[in-house]
Amino acid sequence: MIRLAADLWVKAYLRRLQIEHIPAYIAAKGDPTSGAVIVKLATLDGKAVAKQRSYDLMTGERSWMILAEGPEAEVDAVLARQKDRDRDLWIVEVESREGRDLLDHVGLT
Repeated sequence: MIRLAADLWVKAYLRRLQIEHIPAYIAAKGDPTSGAVIVKLATLDGKAVAKQRSYDLMTGERSWMILAEGPEAEVDAVLARQKDRDRDLWIVEVESREGRDLLDHVGLT
């Protein structure tokens, strides 16, 4: 399995969102090569969900799992704690009233 550097994956993800006219930005810039990535989806109604990549040891599959969900302030607090623990962490914030983050699309799972 080939693993992309974190900064390359983030750039490609932001471009994919831009093509779909979904606003997004880097909220925290981590280690360019090996930093973990969390995607925060803000639905612009005071709610948000944060997702992180997980790895299933049994199947070898990678998928996005929910790290935090609910009022945006609570999700932001979880992300702040994660960032305090991991200085290499990337946080990408996506803004979509429809809840579109494209993480279920081919190449992003």
